[in-house]
Amino acid sequence: MSSHVKLRKEKVGIVDYDTQIKEVRCQLVDQLKVLDVQLEQKSQQLQDLSDYLRRRGEIESEYSRSLEKLAEKFTSRIKKKEPSSHSSVAQVWLALLSQTRQDSRDHNGLSENCSSVLIQPLTHCLEYTQRLAKKSKDICTLLQDGLLKVTTELQTAWRTYYQYHSDFVCAEGKLREAEKQEEKQKQSAKKLERLIEKRQGKVKEIHLKCSKARNDYLLNLAAVNSSMNKYYLQDISALIDCADVGYHLSLSRVMQAYLSRRWRVQKSLSSGLQQLQDAVSGLDQSRDRDALLQDHYSTFSMPLRFPYQPHDGDQVSEVSAESEMRCELDTRFRQIQTRLKAVTQETEEVKHKTALTMIRRVFQKVREYLVGSSLVSKLQAKHDLLKVAVEKGIGSAFLPEQVMLSNASGQQIPIVVESCICFINLNGLHHEGIFRVPGSQTEVNALRDAFERGEDPLAERSYDLDSVAGVLKLYFRSLENPLFPIDSTSQLLEHAQISSEAERAAQLKTVICSYPEPVIVVMRYLFAFLHHVSQYSDENMMQPYNLAVCFGPSLLRGDQDDDVVTLQPQINALVKSLIVQHESIFPSQGQVGGPVYEKCMTLEQDDCEANIEEGELEAYHSKDGGIFFFAYLGRSFLSNCDHVSIRFSCLLQIWRPEPPLQPPHRVNDRERTAAAPWSTAGRLWDQQAAPSLQLGRRSRFQWGLSAGQGGCTLQDTCTDSECG
Repeated sequence: MSSHVKLRKEKVGIVDYDTQIKEVRCQLVDQLKVLDVQLEQKSQQLQDLSDYLRRRGEIESEYSRSLEKLAEKFTSRIKKKEPSSHSSVAQVWLALLSQTRQDSRDHNGLSENCSSVLIQPLTHCLEYTQRLAKKSKDICTLLQDGLLKVTTELQTAWRTYYQYHSDFVCAEGKLREAEKQEEKQKQSAKKLERLIEKRQGKVKEIHLKCSKARNDYLLNLAAVNSSMNKYYLQDISALIDCADVGYHLSLSRVMQAYLSRRWRVQKSLSSGLQQLQDAVSGLDQSRDRDALLQDHYSTFSMPLRFPYQPHDGDQVSEVSAESEMRCELDTRFRQIQTRLKAVTQETEEVKHKTALTMIRRVFQKVREYLVGSSLVSKLQAKHDLLKVAVEKGIGSAFLPEQVMLSNASGQQIPIVVESCICFINLNGLHHEGIFRVPGSQTEVNALRDAFERGEDPLAERSYDLDSVAGVLKLYFRSLENPLFPIDSTSQLLEHAQISSEAERAAQLKTVICSYPEPVIVVMRYLFAFLHHVSQYSDENMMQPYNLAVCFGPSLLRGDQDDDVVTLQPQINALVKSLIVQHESIFPSQGQVGGPVYEKCMTLEQDDCEANIEEGELEAYHSKDGGIFFFAYLGRSFLSNCDHVSIRFSCLLQIWRPEPPLQPPHRVNDRERTAAAPWSTAGRLWDQQAAPSLQLGRRSRFQWGLSAGQGGCTLQDTCTDSECG
């Protein structure tokens, strides 16, 4: 059994060496392929660069010839027209043509450089790169052959060592068996002694061969490892360097020559553009006018005065005002004088009006500037004062600061929170998708602005329920520091993982009781409200988990290093536990003072009293009784045809009585379905079948009642014990 195991180990070792040597052979072949690919890449790069420079030279040559033709065309036109060389415009035109000719010469030089001067070094570089790559590959093949030869010798030495060592182990085993037989059989001691001596000699002989084989194996192993280290750490780098000798240097010289030529062209272009700029700066209309008049002096010189030429000896050369013509000349003189005065006055008025208009515009701008700067000064002063007040937490209900939870006015619940919760309590507990369906962004912004101005817009008129819910979430989301401090988030999430509900509630209560009392009051108020909303989940579809998904990101935040996606399910589970176990987690009003959430909210405080004497209940009872049409299984403990008492104070505030009807008879299910269909959203009686007592703004539950004097529908009336 032991010999089989040894042979198996021997086979595994030989296979390991064979696999390793095979991998080395494949790696060496891949190295030669990589060197060939590298040569192809370098050759392709050199060829592409040569083609680029050749094509660039052709383009530069074509461009140079086009510029030369352009300059010659307009130069010939200038020679035909022979313009004055003193004109500043002519100087600009000549400078432009001169710069064009210089640009043509520069591009022609660049073309010659690219076409001949730069391509020849690349051709030489390609030739000796291929030659060096071939020599490097030959050297690499030679080194690889030597490396493979050493590995073959190692494999042979390993096999020899393994064979001798196996023989040594086998001979040693036989020797031990003979020694054991000697102890058992003392009769044939001489034969056993000879056998033992023979086997000892064989063991020594095989041990000597095994030692020699081991030494050869170790020497070959050291030689192979040394050869591998030298080949991979030194020879490969040296071979690659040999293959790349002169490649980068040649490319660098070619590109430096190309850049030098381009910089020369750029410098020449800058110099020509500067000369053109100087010519453009020298444009002068007055000087060109004077030069034009001087060049064409005879054309523009003033002609001689027309002399007086009398007729036939007439000697009078002045205008005469004799008696017969005096009156006519005087009239004509006055007309001309009046006309001259009028024209002169009109001209002066136009001149002064233009000046006055400019002055008036200047003064208007000065006035606007002074008035505007004065207004800016006043507004800046008010802005600075209001900024200080806002930062101190005065006046704004929507400041993103946790200190607003208890402001200087003594109101422990922020007006935003209290007003939104009151509005939803009275109008939206049955609203499907409350807090989940987004409201109108316009209404949300309008409500936020109104709260920031210190107003309570929800007390004035009705708004969309989803928009009001969005404002409530926006308030908590806008807090710079969340309602639950960030440093306690990890502790809360850890306690939320406790499986025992009682222990989980106790641990969470310990953490929450360490918060400031104003924060605890707001938390207690908010989560009592959310628990109340979840009680209507069969209508509003908002279970505690859905509410936790909506409010979790607004109330709790992790550290900046925490993964939000991973942390969000834990936050949702924590908020769900706070909603479900809020009575066990948050301290009572006796432990921490402050307002608490009331499920029954009305217009006045005395609309829904929590504690009323029994005698007072009798005093406020209505004279009319009521009978249930059906058993409301959702939250009612009353059955079909049970009597119910309605408090008079609540009735006055939330009902608007209609004219009495005849008492209805009891109907079966089919008749009731036909006579009073349900509405899909609110499950209310149809008003045509049974006129309803209309509710005010502060209504809650939905029951169908029959009053003593007539049929009616009571929508959303209180069912809590404190409402009677």
